[in-house]
Amino acid sequence: MTRRLIQLLIGLFLYGIGIALIVRAAIGVAPWDVLAQGIDNYTHLGFGLITVLLSGVVLLLWIPIRQKPGAGTLLNALLIGPSADVGLWLLPADLDLWARVLFFAAGLLMIAIATGLYIGAHFGPGPRDGLMTGLHQRTGWKIWIVRTGIEVIVLGIGWALGGNVGIGTVLFAVLIGPLCQRTIPFFTIRRPDVPSAVVPR
Repeated sequence: MTRRLIQLLIGLFLYGIGIALIVRAAIGVAPWDVLAQGIDNYTHLGFGLITVLLSGVVLLLWIPIRQKPGAGTLLNALLIGPSADVGLWLLPADLDLWARVLFFAAGLLMIAIATGLYIGAHFGPGPRDGLMTGLHQRTGWKIWIVRTGIEVIVLGIGWALGGNVGIGTVLFAVLIGPLCQRTIPFFTIRRPDVPSAVVPR
């Protein structure tokens, strides 16, 4: 239990740092952020509130795929934002292009590793990752196919609504799935009470 909890907390902290790296890279935000920007263009509710509301909508999509929330789902909502703020405080802005490219690559890799860490701890995924793992379990499709499909759909809707899309956005949408395909099984803690069939592959 202690190892799982430590892995969960490290994963959530690194996830926030990964987000901060991508924000500081300034070559395009993740697809879900594009969607939030697009919705804000029409509703003017504010980026933060829309992000929270989107999480609620995604949790509703868990119902038909019979995905259950856990402590990790709640901690995801509570800890990733503050850890991203820490990252934004620590990381410089207005960097040269070569440094921004390195920041983006590091952020993308860190988010993939963080996803594997916190999902592999078996405390429950966050709303968006839970949609990924739930669809994976119900359809049998590979993680990278499910994740890439979700990111591309979300990106398309966000772009149509006027969200800001950059080369980093496209790279994130295409690469995060294959990366998670490797990191989730690698960091998953094997438990006798969790059938092997539900361990992402």
